[in-house]
Amino acid sequence: MTARLRPDAVLIQAVIAGALSFAHLHDLAAAAGQDGWKAWAYPVSVDLLLVAAWRRMRTDAENRDAWLWFAIALVASLGANVATAGLLDLNNVPAWLRILVAGWPALAFLGGTLLAHSPAPSQDPGPVAAEEPEVVADLTVERAPEPTPKLPPAEPEPPAAAPALDPPMPAIPAPPVPPALLDHARKIADAHRAQTGTAMDSATLRSRLGVSEALADSITLALA
Repeated sequence: MTARLRPDAVLIQAVIAGALSFAHLHDLAAAAGQDGWKAWAYPVSVDLLLVAAWRRMRTDAENRDAWLWFAIALVASLGANVATAGLLDLNNVPAWLRILVAGWPALAFLGGTLLAHSPAPSQDPGPVAAEEPEVVADLTVERAPEPTPKLPPAEPEPPAAAPALDPPMPAIPAPPVPPALLDHARKIADAHRAQTGTAMDSATLRSRLGVSEALADSITLALA
């Protein structure tokens, strides 16, 4: 569907103002000795300079050159409107006005060139945000438990003594204690003393280590 054209009061007013200003500039240029197509070129030159200055002001509002050339083009347009309103005898145009009209093309070309090739406003990136320090997570290192030394196989308990008819047999010497087993038993005994405040007896040590009674007694004597 084609969009309907709705009348806009501002647009209509702009068309009327532009047409009248265009005609006044043409009449003033023709009265100043610019006949034929040259008289029609003057209003085009003034309007183009106005548009170029207005576009530069929109992109860079603080550009003084844009404001200056906009004011020059506006004065030229308003001057033509006022001059052709009966305040100036178009049949006897003064010499200074003929000079201004004749020099306008060079002035408009200079203004248009400066506006078109003036450097664009620099884009300030603003302050650079400081980089936040990288947060390093706390790491907890857990030590693997020390491996329990392998215990030697428990020695079989000696057989019960026969009825005492024969002379008593000599006492069996205590079995030797391996150093690794002794160190492990010392750690267990120290932990038991720290928890209970008393020394570990042979029976408790035997149940913790899983060794024979004779070996447990030997370890208890070595730890005493």
